[in-house]
Amino acid sequence: MQNTCPLWLIRLFPFIRWWPMVNRETLKADTLAGLTGAIVVLPQGVAFAVIAGMPPEYGLYTAMVPAVIAALFGSSWHLVSGPTTAASLVLFASLSAFAEPTTEQYVALAITLTFMVGVTQVAMGWARLGTLVNFISHSVIIGFTAGAAILIASNQIKHFFGVDIPRGLHFHEILIHFAGQLGQINPYVTAAGVATLASGILIKRFAPKVPYMIVAMVVGSLVGVLLDAIYGSSVTHIKTVGALPASLPPLSMPDFSTETLKELAPAVLAVTLLALTEAISIGRSIAVKTGQHLDSNQEFIGQGMSNIVGSFFSAYVATGSFNRSGVNYQAGAKTPIAAMLSGILLVGVVLAVAPLAAYLPNAAMAGILFLVAWGLIDFHHIKKIFQASNTDFAVLAVTFVATLTLELEFAILLGVILSLVIYLSRTSRPRVVSRVPDPKDPKRAFVTDSRLPECPQVKIVRIDGSLFFGAVSHVAETLREFRQRNPHQKHVLLIASGINFIDVAGAELLAQEAQNYRRLGGGLYFYRIKEGVCGPLRKGGYIKEIGDENMFDSKTEALTEIFEKLDKDICARCDERIFKECETVPRLEGAMKEKLSPVTAS
Repeated sequence: MQNTCPLWLIRLFPFIRWWPMVNRETLKADTLAGLTGAIVVLPQGVAFAVIAGMPPEYGLYTAMVPAVIAALFGSSWHLVSGPTTAASLVLFASLSAFAEPTTEQYVALAITLTFMVGVTQVAMGWARLGTLVNFISHSVIIGFTAGAAILIASNQIKHFFGVDIPRGLHFHEILIHFAGQLGQINPYVTAAGVATLASGILIKRFAPKVPYMIVAMVVGSLVGVLLDAIYGSSVTHIKTVGALPASLPPLSMPDFSTETLKELAPAVLAVTLLALTEAISIGRSIAVKTGQHLDSNQEFIGQGMSNIVGSFFSAYVATGSFNRSGVNYQAGAKTPIAAMLSGILLVGVVLAVAPLAAYLPNAAMAGILFLVAWGLIDFHHIKKIFQASNTDFAVLAVTFVATLTLELEFAILLGVILSLVIYLSRTSRPRVVSRVPDPKDPKRAFVTDSRLPECPQVKIVRIDGSLFFGAVSHVAETLREFRQRNPHQKHVLLIASGINFIDVAGAELLAQEAQNYRRLGGGLYFYRIKEGVCGPLRKGGYIKEIGDENMFDSKTEALTEIFEKLDKDICARCDERIFKECETVPRLEGAMKEKLSPVTAS
């Protein structure tokens, strides 16, 4: 079906790509994953709504319709959209200055901002700005995911151990508060959390086909009920999620008045970038585990459509959820059907099961999220990156630490900036190596071997990398060192097959170097320069300064032309004879091998 449908139709309806994957087995796995996600989001939706300054039920509304739309029009197989901590915090910071939280005016502003964010996201997707997220390297994703996983776990410490830790603290502040309250740990609350955690681990290890998260939550709930029955709730102090409002998301309408749109315009870009960065980062982090190709442009569109449609169903800004996506993946989801079912089943769960949430301990939910957090840490790739590259591991480590100490969007931004700095540092020092003909090869192929002699008059150089403004200084300095080392090498043959790009600064460097060698009585010659690279030289007129006659596609032609310009007196005194053309020059009687070392040259 993917092969027969036109591309424009697939772009409009991206679910055509993955629909052939759906079968009885995937539906079974997706249904279990969707049900698990629907249950997990119950307490989270309420908590996130409170953080956003919205009435509690709006967090659940945001987890319903947007999840379905994002799964239909997005790219990721496992990403689940809904309310998140970061999006909720940014929404509160953006709107609290304009209206009192939880009021009707505040809700109207939130819904309008959601619509505006959705339109912006769709526009960015259609403009194919998804390439922006390509600057988020693999190391950044791994580090960010590991850091976010620890944040998820740290935020559940207070629920797992029954201690009082203020909301909104950084990772180290949470640990400090927890360390100061070790003597106040509630053993009954902790018992419910440990029972959930232990049962989840055991089920996952010994009965992997059983939905371990649901079983673990049931076990945790039963332990909580049992402890309350034996000791009494006044002794155990086991807090539960509590009965949730059983209602469907009512229809809503954004405020399209000019005054409101102007008022919210400054906040749109910040919220949009945060939401997209969070969604793409989560999608890519899970795609790394599954080997799926993530279409960033399509994901932009999917996220935008989810917010546009969600704004008409009482949802505030939704984006990829770390908790729900992690649960979805860990629960064995196979296709986006799982994310859709998560939103759809949540409606049924809210209507039928919400009152039962009064028996679900917060500690049990904390235990489930501990399991999710552990599964998000990619120890395998962390080890590989550590072994393979110090710089990539540094990027990973910086992103990881920043995620724990800074806001999430700043952590990603810092990782991206550091990746770009390292990339620019590498590309600004392209590899410039000396090459010599191999005497053992009948065709005298060029090789890099410092043990082989060079021609006293010809320097053969290969450049591997781009000649752009950041690299010209390094290349110019290297060529200058070559001239200082042996001033008699006035002719330079530049093997240009490794140059993929030249900008104006690079073109000017080549033209200047060609003039330098001509003033010395030699020349700069090019062998195997790519047409795409040579194009800017011709368009800018630099080819005239370099000399079109100095461009060669054949090694034989290049060496023959250069050899004609050499000082034959030096050739006669040289007994290396590294070129075939050298045999045409008679040797002087008793000639010694010409060695033009730095000492001789001086």
